[in-house]
Amino acid sequence: MVVFAADGLSTAQNTSPSIQFGLASWYGPGFHGEETASGEIFDQREMVAAHRTLPFGSVIRVTNLENGRRVTLRVVDRGPYGRNFRNGTIVDVSRGAARRLGFIKDGLVRVRLEVMRLPDKT
Repeated sequence: MVVFAADGLSTAQNTSPSIQFGLASWYGPGFHGEETASGEIFDQREMVAAHRTLPFGSVIRVTNLENGRRVTLRVVDRGPYGRNFRNGTIVDVSRGAARRLGFIKDGLVRVRLEVMRLPDKT
């Protein structure tokens, strides 16, 4: 059973809140070479992602629920925002990640997002 939280994210009942279900979108060319919210320069070929609340440096595993492909990504930016967020998008992945997940043409795909590791607090 999937439960939708007040923040628009959903978590599987009786599982860790570090698992979310929703849509993923991808971003790339328009942001390539620009500074991310974390201060890193965005490279659309790297295995990185944008998430609205997870700390920068968090490591997440995103699984495409349509084809079973998965990637491990590092959170370096904030998003999604705007129309994609309102439509249930929980994560923006880099173009490179979207290619590996197999949804470049579709633009959006249903995913499972698992938080694998949070950054060390220093």
